[in-house]
Amino acid sequence: MSHSDTSQGATAGAERPAVLSPSGPHVLRLSTPARPRTRTVLGCTVLALALGAGVSACGSDGNPLSAAPYDAADQISFNGPTGDGKKADPDKPLEVTSDDSDGRLTDVTAVDATGRYVVGELSADGSRWHSTSPLAADAHYTVRVSTEDEDGAPGRKVLTFDTSKPTSSKRLTVTFGPKSGTYGVGQPVTAELNKPVRDKVQRSIVERALRVDSTPAVQGAWHWVDDKTLHYRPKEYWPAHATLQVHSDLDGVKISDRLRGGPAKPVKLTTGDRVIAVTDASAHSMKFYKNGEVINEIPVTTGKPGFDTRNGVKVVLGKEYFVRMRGTTVGIAEGSADSYDLPVYYATRVTWSGEYVHAAPWSVGSQGYANVSHGCTGMSTSNAEWFFDHVREGDVVQVVNSDGDTMEPFGNGFGDWNLDWKTWRTGSALVAGTPDAPSAAEQARLRPQSV
Repeated sequence: MSHSDTSQGATAGAERPAVLSPSGPHVLRLSTPARPRTRTVLGCTVLALALGAGVSACGSDGNPLSAAPYDAADQISFNGPTGDGKKADPDKPLEVTSDDSDGRLTDVTAVDATGRYVVGELSADGSRWHSTSPLAADAHYTVRVSTEDEDGAPGRKVLTFDTSKPTSSKRLTVTFGPKSGTYGVGQPVTAELNKPVRDKVQRSIVERALRVDSTPAVQGAWHWVDDKTLHYRPKEYWPAHATLQVHSDLDGVKISDRLRGGPAKPVKLTTGDRVIAVTDASAHSMKFYKNGEVINEIPVTTGKPGFDTRNGVKVVLGKEYFVRMRGTTVGIAEGSADSYDLPVYYATRVTWSGEYVHAAPWSVGSQGYANVSHGCTGMSTSNAEWFFDHVREGDVVQVVNSDGDTMEPFGNGFGDWNLDWKTWRTGSALVAGTPDAPSAAEQARLRPQSV
């Protein structure tokens, strides 16, 4: 039976974001006095003591990498502020360059006080590193630079700077869903923005900052449902008993000239057992799988011709012990042959438009034999109570072999899983059009075996 109740319904990067280059940024030379560096190759002989401690004696024919890193300040230039109280413009990219014609940069990392890393690129010859993701406003950054001289000896320099406060007062805030708690393995993560984002470059900045970290790790991607809504799901269902940490690194980051990221409340989600209920509409039967094993098989009835139940994957949206179902809520004229007004118990909702799995004691004679409902999946009261007690939000409810249309991906619940992985990735501003990464299982197979 398809209906709406009288109550109100309840409501896991290949492409780098483009960054506007500054108009001729002035590169400042570091003012830190340089320590003289010895270009000769130094050798070290390690003398092992009986108690396990060691001292080293250095000669002239050993490995230069055994020497302590020297201060590389005289080898690099940095376009950040060097004076006390000066702050960097967060709208300009970072740049670190090597001033040693015989040496090179080997690594540069930039991270702010909250742990957000700046994405960057190091040139092939090691002469230059520049950021490719925006800096955050009003933030404190630490930049660690590693160098190598002509003899291969390592140099190090740690730089710190602050960025200025934002000039724009407009903020893009993010609300993650669902709220923290335990859900089924089909539950997508959602991100609702308070302002629309339409430009692809701006979308990539937003998307890169929205993080879903899962344990165990799985391959996943965001999909832009519309200008203000994103959904995140893995390639396959979440693992059972996984932990998901969902948070945003967008606060203070420039999205456009008039808009910067704002704060977002993180959520922590866990998944329960792998519960998948599969209804075969032609066989009038539901098989209930828990962690890959069939633990119950229930006779059911689904939608009759003209009211066929939707095919495809749906996700449990909620559970209601009692719902009053009226045909008028789905456009059935009162007093017509298909009109109904019934009290219904143990109702598990799978679409916002009113599709449920519920108790239907009036159709027990047809359950297992014929499809006579108005779109819902009906079963006996005892079976509906058992189903009600064994599912939670986010569990998977799939219908096969119905004459109905396929469940919509968005707008009527969570039909996200009805998009194949290739199509899902096209909705991302970061990974659309890029090669698919190997799955965790494939990566494990590709990993060399230890000997």
